[in-house]
Amino acid sequence: MSTQTQTAEKVRTITVAHSPDSDDAFMFYGLATNKVRVPGLEFHHTLCDIETLNRKALEGYYDLTAISFHAYPYLQEQYALLTSGGSVGEGYGPMVVSAHPLSLEQMQRKTIAVPGTMTTAYLALKLFAPEIGTEVVAFDQIIPRILAGDYQAGLIIHEGQLTFARSGLHRILDLGQWWREKTGLPLPLGGNAIRRDLGPELMRQVGTALKQSIQFGLDHRSEALNYAMQFARDLDHEMANRFVGMYVNERTLDYGDDGRAAIIRLLELGHEAGIIPIAPKVEFIA
Repeated sequence: MSTQTQTAEKVRTITVAHSPDSDDAFMFYGLATNKVRVPGLEFHHTLCDIETLNRKALEGYYDLTAISFHAYPYLQEQYALLTSGGSVGEGYGPMVVSAHPLSLEQMQRKTIAVPGTMTTAYLALKLFAPEIGTEVVAFDQIIPRILAGDYQAGLIIHEGQLTFARSGLHRILDLGQWWREKTGLPLPLGGNAIRRDLGPELMRQVGTALKQSIQFGLDHRSEALNYAMQFARDLDHEMANRFVGMYVNERTLDYGDDGRAAIIRLLELGHEAGIIPIAPKVEFIA
């Protein structure tokens, strides 16, 4: 057997999935471009919207996958959470916007277009207004559907948080701000989950690789941002830099004690409210 064949056999493929967004692209830049390498591991990347990734994770489809924190209790037997790679809103987050100004009371009588029932945005909205009516619409179609008159209000995530005003829409509610006022904590939106059947050693190894990729992007911000621009829907360079700064920062390297507490609190409140039927058992892999 040749040395080349032996080397090939020693390489372990790790399947990775994340959203096609500028912040996710920024944090995975190091791994996706092989700027960050791990001997013996090869990372294969798939880009897909977060609600689809949540559903795929129910099947244990990817080794390492971005998920909404709302989805985690449904996945917790197959996946653990890494301490790096999360998107956390520091007093800001998903927003309800509308074509015309609405009071919070008026908003709650409308049917709200939402980007998926397993998203954390949906969980936070339901914690705010348990009886509110919702319909699922692809996240990148929510603003167009509001503008078309199909919905009077919608729950927006990703870059829409920065672009809604130039479409003439009005912000009715910022769920990150509401959560901060309610709990004093940041709003944890999404994280990276890793399959338990990889085993503790490989789970930690992959987690370290992700953290190194995030750090590489932060250390090489200009080139990482240029790479991320290809995924920056409707954002110019300045706005993309702002958006990345909102969701890729020191908190992304590690949630911190209050970040971990926020994840647990969010899921426990969701369970107590009957939104999440499964009791959450949060486990972090450092």
